[in-house]
Amino acid sequence: MIINELAIEGAFLVKREPNRDERGYFARFYCEKEFQAAGIQMEIRQMNLCVNKQKGTLRGLHFQKGTHAEDKVVSCTRGVIYDVCVDVRESSPTYLKYCACELSEDNGNMLFIPKGCAHGYVTLEENCQLLYLMSEFYAPEAAAGYRYDDAAFGIEWPLTEGLVISQKDKELPFINC
Repeated sequence: MIINELAIEGAFLVKREPNRDERGYFARFYCEKEFQAAGIQMEIRQMNLCVNKQKGTLRGLHFQKGTHAEDKVVSCTRGVIYDVCVDVRESSPTYLKYCACELSEDNGNMLFIPKGCAHGYVTLEENCQLLYLMSEFYAPEAAAGYRYDDAAFGIEWPLTEGLVISQKDKELPFINC
């Protein structure tokens, strides 16, 4: 695995290094030793699978508050997504900044999103599938989020027309700094 720090404090781009042969490939998806060597301390408590049928499906920006705050590792196992991490930690030197990267099965990129950061993505193809590793159990009472188009973040989404967004995500608040 290749693990590189991103512009958001505590966020990392994790790249799988596949061993390929005529059958396909084998790659580590998670290695506690390699994560720890990069300064990432994460216990995995939950894994989630998300399937998105339509290109332009936008989800987010989501996070959990308080004692339920979670680290996550996001991987796209089918299709291509534009994945975004937004720092909403008021005490952070990268507060209100975001970093983004393209995740796909082919490029082997994964995004490590630290506690206190919001997460969102847009699918760039039909039939995208994501796998999440989570450091905490989902707690509905701690679920929070902000609008994907909040000007305070200035996210430059690669798709802006014909987006498929849930009513719940459309009703998320702006951060109002």
